[in-house]
Amino acid sequence: MRVAVVGGGITGLAAAHALASASSPRGRPAHEVVLLEADARPGGKVLTVRRDGCLLEAGPDAFLTTKPHALHLVRALGLEAELIGPSEPRTVAVFWRGRLHPLPEGLALIAPMRAGPLLRSSLFGLLEKARMGCDLLLPARRGDGDESLAAFVRRRLGQAAVDRLASPLLAGIYAGDVERLSLRATFPHLAEVERRYGSLIRGFVASRPTLAGASAAPDARGRMAAGRTAAEGDDLPAAAPVEQGDGTSVADPGGSAGLPLFMTLRAGMGRLVERLVEVLEAAGVELRVGTAVETVARRPGGYTLHLAGGGRVDADGVILACPAFAAAKLLARLAPEAARLLDQIRYASTATVSLAFPATAAGAVPAGHGFVVARGEGVRITACTCLSAKWPGRAPPGAVLLRAYVGSALDPDALAMSDDEIVAEVRRDLARTMGLTAAPLFTVVARWPQAMPQYEVGHLERLAEVDRRLAAFPGLALAGAGYRGLGLPDCIRQGEEAARRLLASAE
Repeated sequence: MRVAVVGGGITGLAAAHALASASSPRGRPAHEVVLLEADARPGGKVLTVRRDGCLLEAGPDAFLTTKPHALHLVRALGLEAELIGPSEPRTVAVFWRGRLHPLPEGLALIAPMRAGPLLRSSLFGLLEKARMGCDLLLPARRGDGDESLAAFVRRRLGQAAVDRLASPLLAGIYAGDVERLSLRATFPHLAEVERRYGSLIRGFVASRPTLAGASAAPDARGRMAAGRTAAEGDDLPAAAPVEQGDGTSVADPGGSAGLPLFMTLRAGMGRLVERLVEVLEAAGVELRVGTAVETVARRPGGYTLHLAGGGRVDADGVILACPAFAAAKLLARLAPEAARLLDQIRYASTATVSLAFPATAAGAVPAGHGFVVARGEGVRITACTCLSAKWPGRAPPGAVLLRAYVGSALDPDALAMSDDEIVAEVRRDLARTMGLTAAPLFTVVARWPQAMPQYEVGHLERLAEVDRRLAAFPGLALAGAGYRGLGLPDCIRQGEEAARRLLASAE
């Protein structure tokens, strides 16, 4: 069986790896695999940059271990010895009303499980705290229809929780608008907790879940590692990165087999891409970078991929591991209705700005992993991570390495600025939020246009209709951040599942 994988991000690489790992009875690769990537390098938004003794991540800087697929792939590639966990302290703050407020301890995602820390928190007023407590008294919603994240959180916990928790922490994962993001497509566990227990607070206290199925969450002590796991979309840098802590108490069971909830590779996440490429080339996979596909057409027994600039690739099966809007263009003639639906999935553009500072600037940087910005604060950055505090070995001793995030569905024009303008905006915001006015030693801007898929209300219904339309095309599969999960583990899972579906269809 000859399979063409379109897209060389982490999803496509994982799909190619799964196909190449499927052996014939004689132990040889049973399938011929060609991977086509339009960019000059594989990896998509997984990109590690080294400069002046610093290790920078232009895209995701870690992966969630409670979703097993990334961890399993790391182990399969022989990289387990290179894994590292985050440093202490893992606290995260919220910028609101002109200053940084520590997140109250005892948060489960956005629901307070401990009254004391909430009552002492400066992030909410007394009436707002009382409104959050009303979650214990309010009835559960009837019906199982979709609703926005904002509508759900507003109904259960009040408007303050929408503005200061759900928007920066949950919607921020998607660089999205909390008023438009789908609850069922982003955090279905929240709806399940309400359905089962009638209250978020009661449900989290009763079960102490880690919400492994969610993209990110604070641990039982409210600690989070501000930093993006972007999905590639996966892997992308999103606007407001937020990650779970990694405690291992009974109340906070931690990651897979007692591992930290988030881990990375000592040499950066780019090491994962490097190793995948090594293994794929050794297995005989044909990796063709700088090769754009223009259309996918049907032929007897399979498909023909027409390449930009001429040329073609014939294949028995095709995995489209590219953004939904790119898949829509490829399928415009073959499956126009499916293409129309795919083109309706909106994407937000984002950028990460890495800034290195001398040791003399360390006093202006709060302890912990960083902060997120509450809705409506009038600053352009959506979050800031202190990478030198979050991960060991990311900067020379004493140096400070920060990463700020700009751009979102609510700030679509951010990437219209030049790099110098983006850096100037970020520096102004760091001065306002942290009081950091020192000049950086260097800055690195990574632009990610149309990078973050928006799982808006109705997203899952749209995907179901796409699946129905594509059922008439056996041997054709979609996978990637635009569909059913945008974190590294979810993108890897989707790539591997697409490979398995194609293999099963060939039997």
